[in-house]
Amino acid sequence: MLGRRLAQKLQETAATPLHLLVFGQVRACPAFLATLQTVLGRVNWPLTWVEGAACDSQAIAGIQVHAFTGKVERITLDGQVVASVFTEGGARQCFVGGLMPPDGRLSRSEQTHHTLEKLQTVLQLAGFELADTVRTWFFLENILAWYDDFNQARTKIYSGIKFRTRSLPASTGVGAKNPTGTALALAALAFRPLIPTARAEEVASPLQCPAPAYGSSFSRAMEIPSDHGCRLHISGTASIAPGGKTLWAGDVRKQVELSMDVVGAILRSRGLVFEDITRATAYFRHAKDAGVFTAWLADNQLPNLPAVATQCDVCRDDLLFELEAEAENSQAKSYPTLCSQDNFT
Repeated sequence: MLGRRLAQKLQETAATPLHLLVFGQVRACPAFLATLQTVLGRVNWPLTWVEGAACDSQAIAGIQVHAFTGKVERITLDGQVVASVFTEGGARQCFVGGLMPPDGRLSRSEQTHHTLEKLQTVLQLAGFELADTVRTWFFLENILAWYDDFNQARTKIYSGIKFRTRSLPASTGVGAKNPTGTALALAALAFRPLIPTARAEEVASPLQCPAPAYGSSFSRAMEIPSDHGCRLHISGTASIAPGGKTLWAGDVRKQVELSMDVVGAILRSRGLVFEDITRATAYFRHAKDAGVFTAWLADNQLPNLPAVATQCDVCRDDLLFELEAEAENSQAKSYPTLCSQDNFT
């Protein structure tokens, strides 16, 4: 059913998929892909599948598709479509997805290193560099067992890179398995200006310290120009104090409230509001807590926020909730983001 609705929405918008992110049981992957092949003819775009369990009884928690209404170039590596290149906002941009380490027998740190090396290879094939990366998504199997090792491996690689934005990429890092059984799966967005005024910039969080202050190598948010304004990529955001410590341990309602306050402050700092969000993912350590977020949305008159709710471990054992989001100037959305649990928006 999701596959058919996706095909219908793509037809309605005359849009070409750039990247498909699926949160669902790994065992549901073959049947879902078969359905996509049936309704779309073929799946020739990057796809990242992670085992983010649904917060109800469904096999798939939700799907999110970035799509574009202009020309798209595909990049292939080892027979797999791994990237989509398009020009928008005065810049060449590249969505990369479905990257996993080549050898799951290596240590987790080595798998992280090889996956980032693979990202570099893909970007080079597309005419970019690792230094052009502005947004990443890391899905780590059993994240709580090795998040510190992951951070060290990522930081070591990033330390040798002079990012074009002069800032670390925005990022999400949560716990989720992938169909290959390797330690991690990676998706990313790269940005290379074609004109002097096209510039991606870091956006600080008014209510939190920079993540590198406590050892995590990412920016809180990144603002990227579009043909109609700017798009804001907000990193995974949780109940963390300005000094970097967890707040409201054990109280999911308070953690949701604080996380949304932080997201709201980032949005307002760029002249945006919650209604400008085009895509969001709500991560819960415990699926039963999804109703707390639903209640927050209702209390704040945001019942139609385009969010997928999924059960994934957050990066600390005392964090119960995390939200990532994208928002854009409400007067015009330059490329559609299809985000659905039940309906595309």
